[in-house]
Amino acid sequence: MSMDRIFSMIARMVLRRVVSKGVDAGINRATGKGRSQDEMTPAERRQAKAARQSAKQQKQAIRMARRASKMR
Repeated sequence: MSMDRIFSMIARMVLRRVVSKGVDAGINRATGKGRSQDEMTPAERRQAKAARQSAKQQKQAIRMARRASKMR
């Protein structure tokens, strides 16, 4: 294996992790994980729970899309 291929492989691995963390951070920020349960009203708690469940489903869909794109 040439050094160019090794460098390229390592760069792809690092970039994949960085993008994954960025996507997760963006989803977490969009769902409003900034306030504690004590500061929220019951309606806000229900909305935050629904947002967390939606975010979880979105993350799973993103992971599945990544896997599908690797299978080509």
